[in-house]
Amino acid sequence: MILIRCQLQRTEGRMRAAIRARRKKTLQSMHVDEDGSGAICDAVLQVCYAMGCGAFPRATARWWMKRRTGGVWEDLRQCEDATEDYFKEKLRMSPRVFWEIAEALSPFLQRRVTLYREPLQPDLIVAFALYRWASGETYESGTCSFGIGKKSGLVVVRDVTSALLSAYHDKISWPTGLQKVVVLRAFAYKGFPNCHGCIDCTHIFIDKPANCPREDYYDRKRRFSVQTQVVVDLNLRVLDVFVGYPGSCHDVRIVHLSSLCARGGRGTFHGAACLLPFGVWTNGYLLGNNGYPPSEWVVVPYGGVSQHPSEIRFDNKQKTARGAVERAFGRLKGMWRLFLRSHKTNMETLSQQFVFVCILHNILIDAGIPFDDNLLWEVGPDGVRRRVDLGMHRPLRQMCMESSTGDALFLRDALAERMGTQ
Repeated sequence: MILIRCQLQRTEGRMRAAIRARRKKTLQSMHVDEDGSGAICDAVLQVCYAMGCGAFPRATARWWMKRRTGGVWEDLRQCEDATEDYFKEKLRMSPRVFWEIAEALSPFLQRRVTLYREPLQPDLIVAFALYRWASGETYESGTCSFGIGKKSGLVVVRDVTSALLSAYHDKISWPTGLQKVVVLRAFAYKGFPNCHGCIDCTHIFIDKPANCPREDYYDRKRRFSVQTQVVVDLNLRVLDVFVGYPGSCHDVRIVHLSSLCARGGRGTFHGAACLLPFGVWTNGYLLGNNGYPPSEWVVVPYGGVSQHPSEIRFDNKQKTARGAVERAFGRLKGMWRLFLRSHKTNMETLSQQFVFVCILHNILIDAGIPFDDNLLWEVGPDGVRRRVDLGMHRPLRQMCMESSTGDALFLRDALAERMGTQ
């Protein structure tokens, strides 16, 4: 192979030398004055400009350039064939929502025109990124479905992540105005006045990281993972997200490292002070599980083995309201299955990609896109259909959903007593 390559290089060198000699001889035989040479230069510039604008047919793609084929993208583009169900299956959204997102991201995803072939269009770029996160496929199989190369797929995911964070930077935020009133009223109806959300952590399972201390990412379930802390309201909308620390970190350490600790330490979640029974004032709080220490801004269940009936009732009500965060994790990971199973990932961009998915989560909730509960079930290698692992390190429990005026009054007293003992 080395000899053949050397022979090809020598042959190519001889051909180039012959071409240069012929070109020099031709120019010497042509007696062109200065005006004629200037005209020739102008003509050459005009021809190059026309080729750049696409007036002339492009050169045939070289052998190392992958030919673009049809696949999923061609099926999505065919309006008469790509029904709304097909869009939801492949991209988790309706065609209308997809084209709105593609239009919003288009200014950030424009590609430069070259002489080789047409650049990737913004709508195809957005569709591939969504398909990658929704299906959880590898770059090899995903790029084949869209007729692009693996390297192009890596660049596309990076660019779409950056573009969405720029175009929808305000989609994950604490509610204000009328939206805030709606959130507070919903929690008050559940028996928790002046509550701003539910907090919990989940694990994003990954393959063994290559350029990071592996033992740090080894969690309690003996899997490599990354910790993610999310705050949601009763409508499952993400209000705050904090992701990126290794899976071995405890939930308490994560909350202390996040901005929530500073916000809670100031005694405010941008809420007006509320007086509860027993003379307890609160500026706002979150509902958490027993993994968090009880504090003035995190209300946790009583817990314990032998509980008073009133404590059991309070815990049931608190867990029922806090179940919103578990349902939010189910919707997040069920729709965007890349974060449901272990996958090889770039640790530097994983945090941004999960924040991107949370932004999409809020966009779909605002658009009224329903969630298919079948996405939370899968068939294992043994052929048994079971519920997927959401990475919460504890089983989901059914809660009692009854509600009455007497229970609401009881919850106010128990909540005040619970916070008054902190």
